[in-house]
Amino acid sequence: MPSSTADIRARIVAHAETLGFDVVRVAPAGHAPETGHHLAEYLARGHHGTMDWMEKNAEKRASPASLWPEARSVVVVGSNYGPDRDPREALTRRTIGTISAYAQGDDYHEVMKAKLRTLAHFVHETFGADVKLFVDTAPVMEKPLAQAAGVGWQGKHTNLVSREFGSWLFLGSLFTTLELEPDAAEEDHCGQCRRCLDACPTNAFTAPYRIDARRCIAYLSIEHKGHIAREFREAMGNRIYGCDDCLAVCPWNKFAQTAREARFHARDVLRAPQLSDLATLDDAGFRAMFRASPVKRIGRDRFVRNVLIAIGNSRDASLAPAAERLLDDVSPLVRAMAVWALSQLLDETALSVLAETHEPTENDDDVRTEWHLARGNA
Repeated sequence: MPSSTADIRARIVAHAETLGFDVVRVAPAGHAPETGHHLAEYLARGHHGTMDWMEKNAEKRASPASLWPEARSVVVVGSNYGPDRDPREALTRRTIGTISAYAQGDDYHEVMKAKLRTLAHFVHETFGADVKLFVDTAPVMEKPLAQAAGVGWQGKHTNLVSREFGSWLFLGSLFTTLELEPDAAEEDHCGQCRRCLDACPTNAFTAPYRIDARRCIAYLSIEHKGHIAREFREAMGNRIYGCDDCLAVCPWNKFAQTAREARFHARDVLRAPQLSDLATLDDAGFRAMFRASPVKRIGRDRFVRNVLIAIGNSRDASLAPAAERLLDDVSPLVRAMAVWALSQLLDETALSVLAETHEPTENDDDVRTEWHLARGNA
């Protein structure tokens, strides 16, 4: 006797749970017009910065049905990556670098994709349905989709909030041609709270539920490929990859749990890395340290750029030699921030001595500008 729709759904959910997903819900693959409107407004204002991939296939991004017209349902899965301590505690330790909680373990893309592939195989082989899976890839707006599936809601910080896991969920989706009974969409439970908005070091939120990525430390330290504007450097503090402030301050984290997936636990080497050690990384050392980590995707030069900003913000002169060694680095991105870091750590005389040696031979305009500003010639 053929399985009922309810039975098929129950078996899919049960199988997903055995694979280790912490939450499994179902959303319809229908069109959500408000999602498309919000995206169009966001792009029109340029708040996506240099994330050009958001503009590509914007129509498909706005609706699961547009992405794959044959899809009838979307199985939305979530994996809890709750840290075992408040990420903000490390912000006061100015000689270490802080890495966003999501990136202190293994790359969630790879971990979740492996599980989703297994789930996709089960659905296809068991029920004969076509499937497609996505984990933060392709034009899928996962947070609105997760809200439609009842996983959580998009909070005022624009990230997903769960009543079970707070602000600490990785999301993935399995599109299928199966007609499955959808879950009820989750309601917004933020109320009058605005802690996440007030916690932002760079005032990146233009309004509740609205963020200008160009001002966001997560964007600046990860997505932004060029020099970081001077107005944001001090606010970055010792955040060298991402920023957890708006997530960590969310009151719903009182229900959060430490991740049960061991691969999402913080590696000791990434929990509190010394800035002096990170500044010595060459490309090979960087790739070795961040093997299987999402940090590896930004490359060594951008990462060391961030490290140098943190060194400058440390106000610890003992870190000056680490920055000085990078004044001759092959990357102008690194050299420029080495100059800035030293301008924050050294007195005028010591800085002038270095400038007399390095500035005359500098051939990059941006680095020369940093020297110019560092010596007070602005």
